Amino acid sequence: MAMNGDLLEYKDVFQENRGAMIDGRLQLLSEKVIFKNTRTGKVDTVLKKDLQTAVWRRVAREFELKLTLRNGNNFKFDGFKEHDFERIQSFVKHHYGVEVEQQDLSGKGWNWGRTDFEGNEMRFEVGQKLSFEIPLNSVSQCAQSRDEVTLEFHQNDDSELSLMEMRFYIPPSQDDSIDKVKEFHDNVMAKADVLQIKGNAICTFQDLQCLTPRGRYDIRMYPKFIQLHGKTFDYKITYTSVLRLFLLPHKDQRQIFFVVSLDPPLKQGQTRYHFLILLFFKEDDLSVEFSLSEDEMQEKFDGKLQKRMSGPMYEVVSRVMKHLVQRKITVPGSFKGFNGTQSITCTYKASSGFMFPLERGFMYVHKPPVHIRFDEIAYVNFARGKANINRFFDFEIETRSKTTFIFSNIERQQYTSLYDFVNNKKLKIKNTGKEGVNYEDTMIGSDEEDNVHDPYLARMKQEAADRYEENDGGDDDSESEDEDFNPEENQPEVAEEFDSDVGSSDSEKSGGEEESEDSEQERKKKVKKEKKVKKEKPTKERKRKSKKDPSAPKRPASAYMLWLNANRERIKKENPGISITDLTRRAGVEWKTVSSSTKEKFEKEYLAAKEKYKLAMSTYTKSEPSVKSSPPKKQRKITKHLGTTVSPSKFKSKEFITESDSMSSSDSDDDNKPLKSKKQKEESEEEEAEDTPVSSDAEETPEEESESD
Repeated sequence: MAMNGDLLEYKDVFQENRGAMIDGRLQLLSEKVIFKNTRTGKVDTVLKKDLQTAVWRRVAREFELKLTLRNGNNFKFDGFKEHDFERIQSFVKHHYGVEVEQQDLSGKGWNWGRTDFEGNEMRFEVGQKLSFEIPLNSVSQCAQSRDEVTLEFHQNDDSELSLMEMRFYIPPSQDDSIDKVKEFHDNVMAKADVLQIKGNAICTFQDLQCLTPRGRYDIRMYPKFIQLHGKTFDYKITYTSVLRLFLLPHKDQRQIFFVVSLDPPLKQGQTRYHFLILLFFKEDDLSVEFSLSEDEMQEKFDGKLQKRMSGPMYEVVSRVMKHLVQRKITVPGSFKGFNGTQSITCTYKASSGFMFPLERGFMYVHKPPVHIRFDEIAYVNFARGKANINRFFDFEIETRSKTTFIFSNIERQQYTSLYDFVNNKKLKIKNTGKEGVNYEDTMIGSDEEDNVHDPYLARMKQEAADRYEENDGGDDDSESEDEDFNPEENQPEVAEEFDSDVGSSDSEKSGGEEESEDSEQERKKKVKKEKKVKKEKPTKERKRKSKKDPSAPKRPASAYMLWLNANRERIKKENPGISITDLTRRAGVEWKTVSSSTKEKFEKEYLAAKEKYKLAMSTYTKSEPSVKSSPPKKQRKITKHLGTTVSPSKFKSKEFITESDSMSSSDSDDDNKPLKSKKQKEESEEEEAEDTPVSSDAEETPEEESESD
């Protein structure tokens, strides 16, 4: 919960909609109330002038705030605590001029009572107290019998348990002229969300190609909903269920996608369609005539639409949809690919399609269509492709809800343009250390300043600056960062293992023309062992952090922390029950408004404490015992006596004696040359590989080493 003079913000609030509890964020501003759906990003706004009443009541384990508008609509927000009532009551009364009424619900559990239709709700009262309410826009069907009325409700896919049907028994009236059952049925149907086709459609678009759901449909526009009439199925879409409209050009520049985002989605059996996608060709034209009169067209559309319209098919359909649905159309923004197109060809879930980087999100069409808003993205990542890593790469998006979207097989030439786009939008890129913009705060329409003081960040910066001064410029031996994927750096990977000229050595250059097959096999074994050692060798050992000495002097607190310690209790008294996070955030806002004289006072205290810390630190370092130097590494020594090398083993097995060894042994009696069997060679080579790093140049053989000695 965030609190300011002209702002009350609650993050974990639920809005009741058709029996479902929708998670989102609620902001009470001085001129309006805003609720943003966390999952879909839909924003509901209640203006100050439209608010009529406000009711506070206990529901289940928490409390609910109900706002009633002058047009009869209601907004219910759950998830409040009991101590939130005083803040909300004072804020609503001061800014909106409405008194928040406390209401108690009936807990008798009786199933008979009195019904009352008020606004868009049906109230069921027991003993002069409200027992429950039914929002009539949740009713999908209403049927009456002789003495009963049955209500059917819209199925909610987001809820594990949904109410689907209720029956009301209505006793007969003593007055035969009054039919209470029919009166009850008519009151429900007057406000229920039952799509009944009455009269003619405003306009009709015939035989349009639809990608999702697949087929060709006649689209009929009615005053409150859209009807899709196909050969097999019919669908009805209410205007209130349309979230967004997109007009996206195809990569071939000859076709256009028109995408309609829906919530709740279209239903066909167990299949859900969250997007309606129409495909148009640019050269196709269309002419349509509205069934309304000129006066009705002027009154309803204010001259934005004409009675007869003609032009490109995609333009006519999108304009009519825009003004009937009352939603803006989103088009591609500033992104341009390497070939000048506004889309990126990629693969998602084994289906090829197009990803459109938009101004506030990413849109993928068409199977399955995906829309990802910037405010729900945790970070993005550029990864190596699984197929051809030299030509393609993957683009990964992880949302705050831990859902990962992987768009693969993106052409390598698109990397620069996509990376620049993501970087300009200030999205967090994984493994780069760059923090992105918190779109969750900036896109909800907050009146609060974006550059709120972060006390923890300020303290970390201050400590880093002090540490830099003490170390005279920092430690040059710091760990290197992990390398990021960058397909622009065209370095052949295969050449890394074979860049050393392992086939050449000094002995070969000096006349080793009589080299035997055995020695060649030995060199091949040596190369294989070098590769093996290189793969198993770790990249770099991390430095172990030394344990902190408890007797070491403590760093001084910054000026801000000194001010916060002096004013912490005052802030707690002014805001009883405030959490640590909210207290720190409020303190950061107040610190920005503190006078310069007050800040100067705490700065002086900080500088004095800093000088004391430096003196104590110098005394501590002088008295600290010197660190013993680590013993030098053991080096392999070759002990020689009379020109021969003493080997650890005195005898050779027959399997280790070759023809060349026997010849060399006979020569050694005359020339005093050292002897080494294959086993000893392999052991010495393994020791050399462990003690020394693998070099790109060929190493000296043991024979050459002994000869040089």
